[in-house]
Formats: sequence, structure tokens, C-alpha cells
Amino acid sequence: MNKKTDSSIRLFENDLLEAITHVHPITPLVMWSPVTCYLLWRSYTVHALSFLDFVTWFFIAILVWTFTEYTVHRFVFHYPAKSKIGKKLIFLFHGIHHDDPDDATRLVMPPVPGVILMALLWGFFQLVIPVKFMDAFMAFFIVGYLCYDYIHYATHHFPMTSPVGKYLRKFHLRHHHAKEHSKYGVSNPLWDYVFNTVTGPKKDQK
Repeated sequence: MNKKTDSSIRLFENDLLEAITHVHPITPLVMWSPVTCYLLWRSYTVHALSFLDFVTWFFIAILVWTFTEYTVHRFVFHYPAKSKIGKKLIFLFHGIHHDDPDDATRLVMPPVPGVILMALLWGFFQLVIPVKFMDAFMAFFIVGYLCYDYIHYATHHFPMTSPVGKYLRKFHLRHHHAKEHSKYGVSNPLWDYVFNTVTGPKKDQK
């Protein structure tokens, strides 16, 4: 495990398991765009949402996504696991990205964990969001996720020459290279400012 090949760190001896850890960057867009369109279509034809409803739930869903992105990155992907199994899981989910941050095949989420995560989130959000607005909320939540995926990809593989792009790229790359517990937002720095994690204590040097 963790053997460096010419282009990637190998995670599994089994070729099938290894193959499913590599994802072409276009995969999330191809996979989730039809789902998003279907949910928006249902919101309009079945639930008869108004233009104001769509705008309102767009902003709610995007805000919730940014909070989800921040909390998962900070508290799940950077969880300080103590057990051998825990450390291995954290490495598989996110540590591999810090060890090899420019591996283009491991910058977006593989389909299987993506579906599982969305299913779990759907079940959770159903507890607090009215049925009438659930489809629109999840459609725009997925849009937020796709924006995150491709902003993340761009920070590692594109120059991002616009002022906003330069800021986001620098912000995220400092998360990788500044050796601090900080800068957990990727698509935006909002919650880092809210929770005062724009800068942080130095990581343990190993």
C-alpha cells in the first residue's frame, strides 16, 4: 500500500480496487448534471415552485453546501485518528491528497462514495426541509458540490488568473503548504472567517 508509481501513489494491491480510486475530472459533471436537471424539473412541474422559490432555495442550498464543505473538510477529513484503522481510513479519504496533491485522478470524489454521501445527506435534510422544497434544495446543493469539485481541481491544475481565482488558489495551496491547522474552505473562505481558522497553530512536524 502507498507505493508511488510513475503518476500516482498506489493504494491497493488489487487492481480493481485501485482502479476505482482514480476518477476522470469530468465524471462528477456527467454523473450529477442529469440528477440536478431532473430535480429542478420536478420542482417546477410537480411542486409548482415560483421563481422566487427557486432563488430563495438556491441561496439557502449554496450556503448550506459551503458549511458542509467546511465542516467535513475540517472535522472528518482532518480528524486526528489514533487507531491504525482510523488513520488508514483518513488517509484513503483525504491524506492521499495531501501526500500527492497534484494527482489529477484523485481530485474529485469517486462515484460510489459520492452516491452514498448524497443519500445520507438527503435523508438528513429531509428531517428539516419541507417536501415541497426538497428537490430544489438538493439540486442546488449538488450545484454547490460541483462548484467545489471544479474550483478544487482548478486550484491545483489551472493558473486561475482572475483576482478571485488567484485568491482562492493561494488560499487553498497555503492549506497544503503552510503547515497550519487552517484554511478548510476550498470554494470560498466564508466559514474560515466565521470560525477564525484563516490562520491556525502549526501542525506537528514529522
